[in-house]
Amino acid sequence: MASRSEVEDLSREECERLLASQNLGRIAIIVDGRPQIFPVNYVLENEVVVFRTSWGLKLERSPLTPVAFETDMVDTVAGEAWSVVLEGTAQDITEAIDTRSVSLRHLAVDPAAPGDRPYWMGVYVREVSGRRFRLPR
Repeated sequence: MASRSEVEDLSREECERLLASQNLGRIAIIVDGRPQIFPVNYVLENEVVVFRTSWGLKLERSPLTPVAFETDMVDTVAGEAWSVVLEGTAQDITEAIDTRSVSLRHLAVDPAAPGDRPYWMGVYVREVSGRRFRLPR
């Protein structure tokens, strides 16, 4: 664990463990040359972040494009915070018939946002990094 003044870079394995421990993150995509960030409920499975969505910008603009995804936690009781960011490629896996996509659509991804979320997206991880640090007391 890093001291209060240090930031600890996390291993890929620790980043994946932390990603898997959460279910709410943010996907960043480029829309008309500008970054847009959207909160999504997700599951991490075999280096793919899977989430469900309705029709809109995430589905229209992100498939087959580079995206970023982030999740984090601030634990005031333990006095630490961490953040994990990954870069990857988004894909619409709603109707994909490959074995991996079919398997990913069987995951328990439960969107908190109201309304129907019939489309399935996968972010295929290329790079991942994370940092942890102590909170000031």
